[in-house]
Amino acid sequence: MEIQLHESLQRAIQELGWKEFTHVQQAAIPVAVEGKDLRVTARTGSGKTAAFLLPMLNDLIANPDARAGTLGLILLPTRELARQTLSQIRVLAKYSDIQAELITGGEDFKVQAARMRKNPDIILGTPGRLLEHREADNLAFDDVRWLVLDEADRMLDMGMGDDVLALTKICNPQAQSLLFSATSGGTALNRMVSQVLSEPVELMLDAVRGLETTTVQQVIPADNVAHKERLLQWLLANETFEKAIVFTNTRDQADRLGGVIRSQKLNAFVLHGEKDQRERKLALDRFRTGNARVLIATDLAARGLDVSGLELVVNFDMPRSGDEYVHRIGRTGRQDTPEGMAISLVAREEWGLMSSIERYLRQQFERRLVAEVPGDFKGPKRVKASGKPAGPKKKKSKNAKPKKTSQRRRQAPSTASGLAKPRRRNAPPRHDV
Repeated sequence: MEIQLHESLQRAIQELGWKEFTHVQQAAIPVAVEGKDLRVTARTGSGKTAAFLLPMLNDLIANPDARAGTLGLILLPTRELARQTLSQIRVLAKYSDIQAELITGGEDFKVQAARMRKNPDIILGTPGRLLEHREADNLAFDDVRWLVLDEADRMLDMGMGDDVLALTKICNPQAQSLLFSATSGGTALNRMVSQVLSEPVELMLDAVRGLETTTVQQVIPADNVAHKERLLQWLLANETFEKAIVFTNTRDQADRLGGVIRSQKLNAFVLHGEKDQRERKLALDRFRTGNARVLIATDLAARGLDVSGLELVVNFDMPRSGDEYVHRIGRTGRQDTPEGMAISLVAREEWGLMSSIERYLRQQFERRLVAEVPGDFKGPKRVKASGKPAGPKKKKSKNAKPKKTSQRRRQAPSTASGLAKPRRRNAPPRHDV
């Protein structure tokens, strides 16, 4: 189906140099333009943001309503993703009168309230801060025509489900609703879909399992945290990359690695949830502009973050699930860097988790050893059929006595007459039905 958009959007797209729409955009935009609710499951980096922004902007530009309040509401899980989405709105809507405002935590509450009094066409933000403004009577969504839940599975993972539903309930019930996620999300997401969307068209476009990617995926065995640090230092000094993200599972680990990497005279920034808004913005701005080549981050940055020139992802800690692994490596291997590299440093105790992720994704990662940074652990010597490490075989003691078999026979069950009925030799056992 050919995608027809307002000429102002076509002009902006042409300036961006987009030659064609992605698979997700080709499938989702025509359905959304027809006015149908939509649930889209597509992997990270597939172009989901433009897939919901373009039909929304197309409608708001073609059908303005100066008397109405906010017409579009976009809910997102993190400040970084919200800010990134706002930037894309401004680029796509630059030749129109569309105004959008960002409402997230970490900014002055009164300043945000003043911005909302200007009656922006689109409000986008995180659920918690938006609810605070709702309770303060700073916003109303009675006129909302477009409701978008982006990274809905991530919002559920972060415990935002109740806040999301509370906001959707105060929106215009006639609003067209779009829900985007990178994973199927399970029962909780299905429940949210049933409460928010009305007879949605469902598009499962890029399943996480069996994911095809051009990113080179490698595993390097590591003895311990100290060995991982030496491996990381070697990789950052010897791999060829413009920008790199190093993922950890904890904030403390991210902070400590920041010092380790900076000791190499590499300009690195740390990004996690305990950083204040100014620090988080500075980290991403410096990383995007290239003033810092390395970003150390927790999974806060794994969802939706789009940085050009990102060629290397290092999992210092193995992610806790296959979905999180996909979100992390999805930061590279995108349209501008189709041949990225993802390297996981895997200790002995993480090998089973890594094998589980391989099975979930139906892939096998390339094994690699770094001769310049040798270690004792080179992967398990024996593995089970599942790929997980196998424990050592138990040796039988020469002096072990054979187990005695019980000579006592089980009493035969009694029949209805109260007499025991002997069982025939070699008769098959009886089972309760």
